[in-house]
Parts: sequence; structure tokens; C-alpha cells
Amino acid sequence: MFLPARYSFFMSPSAAPRRRPPEPPQAAPAGKFASDPARDECLGTGVDQLRRRGRGAQSNATGRYEPQAREGFDDGWESIEDLPVFQTTVALDTARKVITRNDSPDIPFDRSINPYRGCEHGCIYCFARPTHAYMGLSPGLDFESKLFAKPDAPELLERELSAPNYSPRTIAIGTNTDPYQPIEKRYEIMRRILGVLERAGHPVGIVTKSALILRDIDILARMAQRNLVKVALSVTTLDAKLARIMEPRASAPARRLAALEALAKAGIPTRAMVAPIVPAINDAEIERILDTVTAVGVGGAGYVLLRLPLEVRDLFREWLRANFPDREKHVFTLIRQMRGGKDYDAKWGERMTGNGPYAWMIRRRFEAACARLGLNQRRADLTTEHFRPPHGSGQQLSLF
Repeated sequence: MFLPARYSFFMSPSAAPRRRPPEPPQAAPAGKFASDPARDECLGTGVDQLRRRGRGAQSNATGRYEPQAREGFDDGWESIEDLPVFQTTVALDTARKVITRNDSPDIPFDRSINPYRGCEHGCIYCFARPTHAYMGLSPGLDFESKLFAKPDAPELLERELSAPNYSPRTIAIGTNTDPYQPIEKRYEIMRRILGVLERAGHPVGIVTKSALILRDIDILARMAQRNLVKVALSVTTLDAKLARIMEPRASAPARRLAALEALAKAGIPTRAMVAPIVPAINDAEIERILDTVTAVGVGGAGYVLLRLPLEVRDLFREWLRANFPDREKHVFTLIRQMRGGKDYDAKWGERMTGNGPYAWMIRRRFEAACARLGLNQRRADLTTEHFRPPHGSGQQLSLF
């Protein structure tokens, strides 16, 4: 299913230890930014701009579960200048199952698929960043550059759908990391997953911010004819410069709008997500974004307020200092007004939309704009009537 206006993408659970590390003090940064004015570079866990060009995070602090912390420093030989730039690497994730289950009371789906771990889009606000700590890696630059692909996901999915006790319900894809991030061009895992779902007649809801989804418009259009698919594209801002800063390797706003228009014309139910709304950064664009997506044929919209769990808070703070130093205090003041005085509150029912007067104002602005534009008037639920368990994948066939 789609995520309604008050819901966000779901961060799927992991098999890693479930213990929650102690929260650092509110004022503690994730990395030490000891700036050397003579060479204008970041020391400690901060990374020089030339080495992280085209990335979202400013630093690469050690994962919170690691027994030792690492910091870069110049030993006087200036060898730190010889460090290589961050290149995207892809390792194989040999998962035994591909469908992740959840029983969260404020998430409107109970199962999801994530073809990849980590995301090259580099969105600084991504709430999935802390999951990279489960891999012994940094939620900072490692999250954007050290990725994991699940090439066996289509075969695993076929096997799970074939299980005798499997009961079909809509599968959400794109709830943790983007299934159409740049490496999907090479691996085509998402396209093969869609092929399995189409053959099985299984419903799916997709969330992305990539125009690469148009590559699969042939499969999506056929599935839409049987009421098996919905697609939501996140439109964070219409300002190309701001988008490049916030989401450096995601599709530009104009390409996302073109993708929404093409999907709608192909008869695929489309939805725009104004996500996340960041106070004093992009909240002034709410009405403009909704006006624009309505003009290209979108029938529904939702929003999500900025979430700052665990390391995301400090990575976001570093990003503000680097790009909007004059707004840092103001942004965090507004965030705390919407989070009960905290930088983040994970309370169910409020974590996506916040509370307090400022959060109420955002909600009312969004609802008023949707009402004016006629958005969210109809809810198209997907169907499971076409589902037929796929055969094969090691499953024994019936004699009758």
C-alpha cells in the first residue's frame, strides 16, 4: 500500500542485535570538525570536500556498535592529501529471505522488500542511515558508497510466494533504501522482482525518487491494468540547486515530475510524497510542490516531517553547518518545537508528523492545499484476486 499523508517509509528490522545504544548528549556532534584554515580541510571524522564530492554526508564516523573508533589526522607528512576519493563499491548480500515483516501499529503494510542495503542517492536526512552500523560500517559516507546488492532476491521471492502457508497482501518496496538507485541500472534486481510479482499476480506499492522507474513502465502498466501496482515519487523540493545539496545523486526535480507525468499517462496510479518537510529549508514549498504535481496528473499526495533518529541527527547538523550555517540554530529550534523539546521523538502516531503549533500549521497547510486541488479524493486499494503461487524454486508440485 501507499504511505498515507501521516506515514513515512519503513525502516525494516535487522537480524543484528536489537539492543539500543545510549543516546549521546543533545549537543554532541557525530564527528570532530577541526578545521585547518591554512588548508581548508576537515580533520577527525570529517572528510575533505574533494574526496567526498557528489556525496551528501560530511563525515564518516565509526559505526556505533564498533569497539574502536577511527579518526583521520595529518601526521605531519601531509599524507592525508593522498587518500583516494570515495568510490561506490557493491558487495553481495547473501540473504536467505527477501520479504521483511513488521507489526508496527502506525505503518500501513506488514511486509516489504529492499533489494539493496545502503543508497547512493546520498540524501542527508535518510532515516535508514543508522542501519549501516549493523554491517560494521559508518552511517555517514559509507552508507552512500559501500552498498550491498541482493542479486538472488527474485529467486528468493518466488520461493517465498510459493510457500503453502503464504497469504498475499501488498508488498511495499522502497521503504528503506531506494530500489531505483543508480546501481539498479547494472543489476536490474528491481525489474526482475517486478517480473516475479507480475507473473504471480501479486500487488506491490513502490516508493522512489528516481526517474529510472520509467525503464519498467511496460511491466508497471500491465500490472496497473489488473490493479496490482501503485507508485509514489518523493518530491522534496522544486529547487534544483537545493535538491543537489540535499539529495546529490537522486534524479533532479524536473526529471521526477516528468516521471510522474509519464506514469500517470500510462494509467499507473501515482502519488507524490512531499518528504521530508524540513523546517526553514523546504517547508515554504509545500503548496508550490502540490500545485506542480497536480498539473502533471498526480491524484494523491502525502507528507512526512523530518526525522532524526540516532546518527542522522548529527549528520544533519553537520550538513546544516556546511550549507546553511546561518540557519542551524533556527532549524533545530523549530524541530524541537515539533518533537516535544527533543531532536527526535520516535513515539508511534507522532514520529511522522510531529506535534505542537508548528507541526499543526504544516499539517493544515498541506490539507488545505490538497482540498483546493482535489487531491486524495479517491483511494484505490490493490487487489489480491489475481494471485497464483509460482511453481518451481524447489517447491514440490501437487499430483492433483
